[in-house]
Amino acid sequence: MERLGMITIGQAPRDDVAPIVEKYLEDRAELVQSGVLDGLTKAYIEQHLQPEKDDYVLTSRLTSGESVVMARRKIQPLLQGKIEALEAQGIKQILLLCTGVFPGLRSGTSYLIEPDHIIPPAIKAMVGSRRLGVLVPLEEQKESLRSKYEPYGLDPVFAVASPYKNDEANFRKAADELKDNADLILLDCMGYTEQARRRMAEATGLPVVLSNAIMAKLVSEMI
Repeated sequence: MERLGMITIGQAPRDDVAPIVEKYLEDRAELVQSGVLDGLTKAYIEQHLQPEKDDYVLTSRLTSGESVVMARRKIQPLLQGKIEALEAQGIKQILLLCTGVFPGLRSGTSYLIEPDHIIPPAIKAMVGSRRLGVLVPLEEQKESLRSKYEPYGLDPVFAVASPYKNDEANFRKAADELKDNADLILLDCMGYTEQARRRMAEATGLPVVLSNAIMAKLVSEMI
């Protein structure tokens, strides 16, 4: 059976997101999960990987269900090591389970599938000249993620609600901010689930796109 590597920038296994990917793989490939933060305690992460001023900020989930925030520059060497470790296992296709931008990632013997290369142009094709709303987990990401859309002529309206905190009020607030200012909404984090998609769709009456579902559907065609 084919094997698909999947790297989360949090800890593996991702029991929240893996079922979405496996649904579209339809037992045609074994999902081999790896996490950038595997083996690290929350205390270590908070001491050594926390973002500082002007850092590109990311968030992900631990196996405990807790969420953490990290600086991209501090985790990218760890991420590169995880890519190389999966390649050493003979895995030929690796999905990065993060929609953030990681300049300079390298793969040797595998094909590295980076969502930030795929989702923005796909969303541009879907939204056309209509208005795009983007839901992100962190306030800081409203500006840091804008640059990945600009090359495609997109100027999204951003709102914030974390997929890792089941805060109904935050999702309602985000829905209120987007429903009259967008024609289509993208959930721009691989941690959002089908529940979050339904929640936003019901609250706004708009079509809502789930990033991990897009990637799972596309990757399933490569297996």
